[in-house]
Amino acid sequence: MAPPSSAKKRKRDVNDDGGAADGKISLTLSSQPSSSVGPVLANFPSVKPSKTTSFKCYKLSHGTSKSKTEDEEDTSFAEMPTLIAGETDAVEFFSSDETRQASSGSRYYVAVHRKSTGTTTLRPVPLHLLTQRVKALKSIQPAPVSALQRLEARAALGETFGTKKAQAAIRAQERNKVDVSAMRDVAGYLQDSIAANTQSLPTQEEAKASADSARLVPKYNADALTPQDIYPLHNIIPEAEWKSISVSSMTAAKTQSERTSLLPFRRSNWINQHLNQAFAAPSPNKTVLRTLFYISTLLAFRQAAFRSVDRSAIQEKFPQVPSIIIDGIISRFTESGRDATKLQSTTRSETLLLAHTFALCLRVDDFASDTTLIASDLQKPVTTINQLFKSLGCTINKLTQSDLKRLGLPDSAAETKRAVLSAPLEFPKQRMKRRA
Repeated sequence: MAPPSSAKKRKRDVNDDGGAADGKISLTLSSQPSSSVGPVLANFPSVKPSKTTSFKCYKLSHGTSKSKTEDEEDTSFAEMPTLIAGETDAVEFFSSDETRQASSGSRYYVAVHRKSTGTTTLRPVPLHLLTQRVKALKSIQPAPVSALQRLEARAALGETFGTKKAQAAIRAQERNKVDVSAMRDVAGYLQDSIAANTQSLPTQEEAKASADSARLVPKYNADALTPQDIYPLHNIIPEAEWKSISVSSMTAAKTQSERTSLLPFRRSNWINQHLNQAFAAPSPNKTVLRTLFYISTLLAFRQAAFRSVDRSAIQEKFPQVPSIIIDGIISRFTESGRDATKLQSTTRSETLLLAHTFALCLRVDDFASDTTLIASDLQKPVTTINQLFKSLGCTINKLTQSDLKRLGLPDSAAETKRAVLSAPLEFPKQRMKRRA
C-alpha cells in the first residue's frame, strides 16, 4: 500500500485549468489593429497615486485637418504622440517632457498570459514618465534667485574648496560688504516703483523712430521708392531760396575762370569739375547750375562762420548771394550761445550743414559721389566724410560696370570707392558696445 502522502500528489501532466500539460509556452503578437487604443506603461518616479485614481490618454495633434491621413492610420498606438493625465483632489499627474527622451531607442511590450492555452500575447505599448503638480501651488510663481544668493553660494564654495588666496579674498570682501539691512523696509516700495517706471520705457520700434527723427540729416521720405525722392530738393533748399538763385550771369560768362569768379566758394575742385561738365553740354542744365551755386554758398558760409556769425559781414563778403539765402542758412545752421543775442556755429550745426551739402552733391552726381574728391576740398579725412555719407543712408562701394555705364564714367573710375544712395532708405544700425 502506498503511503498516504502519495495520494495527495498533484499530477504534473495536467494543469489546473485543464489546459495543455506539456509545460510549453507559445508567444504571439496581438491580433488587434496596431492603431487601436491599448494599454499604456506608466512610470511614477516620485509620488505614486492611489489605485483608485483614473487616468485618460489623449492624442496630441500636430495638424489642423480633421480627416486622418494614410500615415496616421498606419501609425501604431505605441508610436503615436500621446499624453497621459489624471488627478486627485490635491494633485495632478501628467506625462513629463522627458517621456520622449526616455523611450527613444527602446520598445516596450505588455504580455498577457492565458493559462488555458499556454499562450502569451505581446502588444507594443508607449512608455510615459509621469510628473505631478500640487493644485494649491499652481498660481504661485517660483521665487527668482537673487544676486546676493548667488554671491553667498559662491562664497560658500570658495570657503570650502578654494585656495588660501581665494579664501582670503572672500573674507576681505565680507569685511567690506555694505550692510543693507536698513533698506529692507523700503525694498518692496523700490521694486514697485521700478516696475511702474519701466512700463513707460519705449519699445524697440519707438526707440528706432525717435532716433531716426533726431538724425542730423535733411527731412527725408522713408517710404521713397527712388533715390531722388528720399531727400526732395525743397527739403534741402526751401522753395523761396531756390527761386532767388539767378544763373544768368553764369551762363553769360565766356570762360571757366569768369564762371568760377561768380561763385561764393571758388576753391572746390568738385564744384569746378561739375561746372565744366555742365557747360560742356550744348545747353547747360540750369537746375544743376543752381544746385552748384547753393553748394558753393554752403561751403563759403561754413568757412566764414568758423569762429563767429556776423550777418552783415557775411552779406558784405558774398554780395552775389541773395539775402534770403543768407538769412535762411543762418537760421538753420547756427545756434544761440550763452548770450542769446549772438549766434555761433557748433559741431552739431556744422554736421547738419555738411549733411545738406552732401545730399545736394548726391543729386548732382546721380547719387554716386566721389568722397575722396570732396574730402580733399574740405580738408578732412576720407573716413570722416564717408561716415557722414553713411549717416545719410549711403553705402561706400566700388561701382559696377553697369553703374559706370549709367553714369558715363570711364573704366578707370571702378577703382574709386563712391558713396551710393539707393532705395529703400536704410540708415546704419548702431553697434552694441561689448562689455569689458
